[in-house]
Amino acid sequence: MSPAEILDTDLAEAARAMRAREEPFAFATIVRTAGATAAKPGAKALLSADGTILHGWLGGGCTRGAVKRAALQALQDGTPQLVSVAPEELLAEKGVAAGDEIDGMRFARNGCPSRGTVDIFIEPCLPMPALVVLGTSPVAQALSALAPQFHWSVTATVPDAQSPGHRRVAVVATQGQGDLDALRCVLAEAFEHVAFVGSARKFATLARRLEETGVERTAIDAVKAPAGLDLGAVTPEEIALSILAELVQLRRHHVSAQDG
Repeated sequence: MSPAEILDTDLAEAARAMRAREEPFAFATIVRTAGATAAKPGAKALLSADGTILHGWLGGGCTRGAVKRAALQALQDGTPQLVSVAPEELLAEKGVAAGDEIDGMRFARNGCPSRGTVDIFIEPCLPMPALVVLGTSPVAQALSALAPQFHWSVTATVPDAQSPGHRRVAVVATQGQGDLDALRCVLAEAFEHVAFVGSARKFATLARRLEETGVERTAIDAVKAPAGLDLGAVTPEEIALSILAELVQLRRHHVSAQDG
């Protein structure tokens, strides 16, 4: 639980409700002020997925635009943001312009008469990434048991819709029991990553049949087959571990790529 949740009961209840609904949101906390500012360090707010302040207060309209932009960026990248809202003359003294980012701090212009400076830290709170595991094979069972320990939300069915900010991947581990139907099902939806448990030769045969039924070749070519990293896995548990290792790599690479 974050300090914002501990210090503000209403904010904490709102955050818990949004987590229960698997809605992305962000916390914003004023960490430093200089000069005349309406809000002071420690002021907090809860922001929705579109950057709207739902609870709390960060001062007047001077910071609102910068906070919204930073919140949207934080939720898109999954990484915290630090923004400094300062008067234009102070930015000029520092040799920076609105929109510049230096050492992790993004600068924005404060056009309000107060002419104060407000530094705000924004922390994204995203739903756990969803892992759809299709099949009842030993590999599917092992993966479904292992993945929650690494903060994946596991389901055996393809959700009807994807909420904003919710990452989804799919692993087809049917292993001869409805392979074609399972692949057709996941390829009809928007998944960040689709993997197939089976040999490259077997998938090549299935790929031809998928294309014959009208599935786009680009979607077929994006499927990772065989699923998982090449760890020399043999048992179902080892194969599940290799798949999970690949998914962790995918998730962490996304964050580091955004940082870069």
